[in-house]
Amino acid sequence: MSHRIPRSIARTVALPRSMGRSIEWHLLDGRDWLSKTMAQEIEQRRLFPWIAVFFGIGIILFFQADAEPALWAPVAALTLCVAAAIALRRNQAACCTMIALAALFAGFSAGVIRTRSVAAPALTRIVITPVTGVIEAVEDREEGKRLLLRVTDMKDVAEAERPLRVRVSARDGIGLSPGRLITGTARLLPPPQAAWPGGYDFARDAYFKGIGAVGSLVGPVRQGDPASEPDWSLWLATRIDGARNALTERIASSIGGAAGGVGAALVTGKRGLIPEHANDVLRGAGIYHIVSISGLHMVLAAGTFFWLVRALLALAPGLALLWPVKKIAAVAAMIGATTYCIFSGSDVATERSLIMTLVMFGAVLADRPALSIRNLSLAALVVLAREPEALLGPSFQMSFSAVAAMMALVPLMQRRPLGEGTLTIVERGLLWLGRAMLGLVTTTLVASIGTAPFAAYHFQSLNPYGLIGNALALPLVSLVVMPSAVLGVLAYPFGLDRPIWQVMGTAVSQVLNVSAWVGSFSGSTLVVPALSSVALVSLSVGLIVLTIPASSLRLLALVPAGLGLAFAAKPDRYDIFIDRDGAGAAIRSKGGQLTLVGRPSDFVAEQWLRADGDARSVDDGSLRRDARCDAAGCVVAATGGRWIAFVQDFSAFEEDCRRATVVVSRLEAPSSCTARFVWDGKALKERGATTLRFNPEAIEVRSVRKGREIRSWSSADLPHEEALSARGRPRQARPVPEQDFPEEDLSTGEPD
Repeated sequence: MSHRIPRSIARTVALPRSMGRSIEWHLLDGRDWLSKTMAQEIEQRRLFPWIAVFFGIGIILFFQADAEPALWAPVAALTLCVAAAIALRRNQAACCTMIALAALFAGFSAGVIRTRSVAAPALTRIVITPVTGVIEAVEDREEGKRLLLRVTDMKDVAEAERPLRVRVSARDGIGLSPGRLITGTARLLPPPQAAWPGGYDFARDAYFKGIGAVGSLVGPVRQGDPASEPDWSLWLATRIDGARNALTERIASSIGGAAGGVGAALVTGKRGLIPEHANDVLRGAGIYHIVSISGLHMVLAAGTFFWLVRALLALAPGLALLWPVKKIAAVAAMIGATTYCIFSGSDVATERSLIMTLVMFGAVLADRPALSIRNLSLAALVVLAREPEALLGPSFQMSFSAVAAMMALVPLMQRRPLGEGTLTIVERGLLWLGRAMLGLVTTTLVASIGTAPFAAYHFQSLNPYGLIGNALALPLVSLVVMPSAVLGVLAYPFGLDRPIWQVMGTAVSQVLNVSAWVGSFSGSTLVVPALSSVALVSLSVGLIVLTIPASSLRLLALVPAGLGLAFAAKPDRYDIFIDRDGAGAAIRSKGGQLTLVGRPSDFVAEQWLRADGDARSVDDGSLRRDARCDAAGCVVAATGGRWIAFVQDFSAFEEDCRRATVVVSRLEAPSSCTARFVWDGKALKERGATTLRFNPEAIEVRSVRKGREIRSWSSADLPHEEALSARGRPRQARPVPEQDFPEEDLSTGEPD
């Protein structure tokens, strides 16, 4: 069968006019259906968004590489694919395939270029040393200040090993402001890697931000002015951060309390003044997204600029008749939105919203309609080209998935019922209100479904009552909070903003009250086991196939979505979590729950429990109930008759190596250790945080630094509980005395 694409359609999608013969489907059923749906996709201009998808696939492949890739290889492949696409432009299928491959290699190249451009030294050991640097950013927090320093000198650390930036906390931060040069003694440690394979990797984020160490200032801090003028990037960064801090302090002091911190975060993006209990309240109600400056904030800001400029110009009849008032207002809105994005910190969600806003107003300038799915694709390409690492973070994934899911619903929401012409004004008003509430509930439900897989993967939690929380809180945010924020910013330079902030604070307080009420419901926050990578990828593919096609090809989304749900329904939990420094471990006892041994930090222990879908808090006494401990270590009876030993003193190796199935220790085990599996300090230094999963014939090892490994063993060789109980004196269940483990700054593990 031959099928030729009409020239008008080819022009619409910017493809060659003569497309040649399409693929002939001799061996597959449904070729007519597929040909028609593909023609519909081309007519609706739905091929372009797939460029962003393949660009992202290239980035994912880059981050899967276990060695530093060469730049010439993906660039050469990109060049060949572009040349092939040009040469094969008369063949539709071949040309599209080459374009997809070109996008893939472009994404891979972007990852290589980005990694090399931000490369900077990072500490490899804990140091306590004098540090001198310029304050690049300051974040006020309840317990003090958190500083980002551009390092100029670090004693006892060679210049080649000196980090470009360090992030430190200061309990007494009075007088510390962006642009100041400070000198003080700091306790610094390397940026911590993930607490378990698949967990949040602060070290990766720190690398791309140029942060080579984290820690805290100890002792007095001397302040001064830099000896020379800073470079333009540092000068601009300090000025913007200083302005943000000043406005944050103004808003927080005008409102006061938790509402002041939330109100300031809504305007400037600075969340440090939000008390932790307020964060928990907002998360429990499923509305924490309101403190992340994104689409809602950007639309209101840009819309305000657009409306004000257009209204002012319309006051002069001569200008309104002779000048393109709408286009001038669009330019003003684009400038205002860009300024707001820079001022608010330029997070991923903010950048996505800005790019989509710029594209839509750009369509106004070009007198062309802007297609939403193309806007989203352009936004994704720009964000990923600038920061490829953003693809791996929850901000990018949840932001784009929510918008994509809602875009798939837009055509359904735009259908209007018939017979509106006979309605009265009151009936029209009620109908408008009903549609607004239905739209709010529907978009919230769709966005929640779209982001649920990523929330389960990154945070291991779901908020089933988020629909209620958003339905009650978002009207306050949209009608009172954000309009007040816009008016407050405009009045701020005149010093007339305090009453406006107080009005906004009243509405924010009501939002917090609503959130507390919703969060008080039983089961408002569900802790679920972490999704596997296979489940996440399958659900992501299902979402992409559902949202990009305009034809019945969307039905194919049922296949990957069903596969993802099947994997999500049966999570394959780990049996042992081992801390990256060997300070502690979590072991699944024969009762089926995790048991803590050693002294892992609270943050790390919480990450382990969440990954397992365990809602217990880290101070729950039952977490250590099944461990038999003494000063030398602990032993836990695990499933399958296995005994797991956690060794804290070298003297315990002789007994535990003989009795236990698995031996875990931060110390280096002797070569004579006869345990079936040993994971000691040498292995931890090489591979970092590690998880173990027991299978009947093998043990699966996953580590942060070296991925997955399978080690076989014979179940016949496993010691049985009865034999172990009969040997020696069982250890008594008593607390392990505190030892000299390095204390970790837990704030370094929190996602920003």
